[in-house]
Amino acid sequence: MKLIQSRENAFFKSLKRLAESGRERRKTGRTLLDGVHLVEAYEAVHGPVEALVVAESSMATAEIACYVAGREIIILADHLLRDLGLVDTPSGLLAVALMPSGMAAVNLEKDAILLDGVQDPGNVGTLLRTAAAAGIKQALLSPGCACAWSPKVLRAGQGAHFALSIHEDVDLAEYMAAYCGTTAVTCLDGASSLYEARWHGPLAWVFGAEGQGVRPELIAAARLRIKIPMPGAVESLNVAAAAAVCLFEALRRKLVP
Repeated sequence: MKLIQSRENAFFKSLKRLAESGRERRKTGRTLLDGVHLVEAYEAVHGPVEALVVAESSMATAEIACYVAGREIIILADHLLRDLGLVDTPSGLLAVALMPSGMAAVNLEKDAILLDGVQDPGNVGTLLRTAAAAGIKQALLSPGCACAWSPKVLRAGQGAHFALSIHEDVDLAEYMAAYCGTTAVTCLDGASSLYEARWHGPLAWVFGAEGQGVRPELIAAARLRIKIPMPGAVESLNVAAAAAVCLFEALRRKLVP
């Protein structure tokens, strides 16, 4: 057990770089996981993390103390954990972990979720979590999306990353052109109601950036245009909420012939 109290400590500096820099995460192949649940989800699939770090005050927290009992840990002064700026409300436990390698190859015949320029880390994590909950196994992210393995996206995903094959910087137009099932996009112009539209076989759902939505060229390439009926007082949904409606309607159809 080691206590770190100085910002000049080499290990703390390495944590800071991982917290702030996507380039550092790609270079080292490592990321940071915040919270017992996320660490447990990682270790259930990929085995032990490289290092467990606990905030000094969190050693008195029953859940964390129980989880780290008998394990090698590094204790970090509370002010240093706050300095990392990892998430808005740190849990008091974080881990250094290798980012998974050897993901399954992109599959042109299975259900998928395609994210087009979704920049908000919370939205990306929630979209991945929703896709995994709906039974989808692969996620493709275009350039311009928030990094899937950033700490904030991981926190929002709540373990979904470890149930998905995630592919970043994908040419979505190229994937859609080759896809063997139905590509579907949410939009307004020329769209059918989600509850009236018909499709068969695998689905690749395309969800777009906050504000501007899916790029016009991807809308044009989609085989199915979908709109969600909204008789209420608002005209649109957050991208993560819209995705949840669509993905679980598709799941309902699978479960109820």
